Amino acid sequence: MTAPTAERLMRSRYSAFAVADAAYLLATWHPATRPAAADLVLDPDVEWRRLEITGTTDGGPDDDAGTVEFVARYWDATFRRRGEQRETSAFVREDGQWFYVGPAAEPGPPIRT
Repeated sequence: MTAPTAERLMRSRYSAFAVADAAYLLATWHPATRPAAADLVLDPDVEWRRLEITGTTDGGPDDDAGTVEFVARYWDATFRRRGEQRETSAFVREDGQWFYVGPAAEPGPPIRT
């Protein structure tokens, strides 16, 4: 089943990061920006803890593009501290399937708390 909206794809990709499902991440990444499988780094020392969607622009069932702004919180076992990743991600829909394209805007540096 494909995600009906860009936000739903964002949520499913977050879950894929949490369980280290590289195959799903690559399959839902747009071919124009998709890294080679060997370049996709899933850090086993990072435990993804929570996803907060902070905004969306378009990306609905009738759209062909959209953005999702989010904060993903994690625990870094290597450094024994919490952190978060903030990003506004761009998505496109082609042939009825949503794909992650990449950051829509330059993200700030990771915030470690």
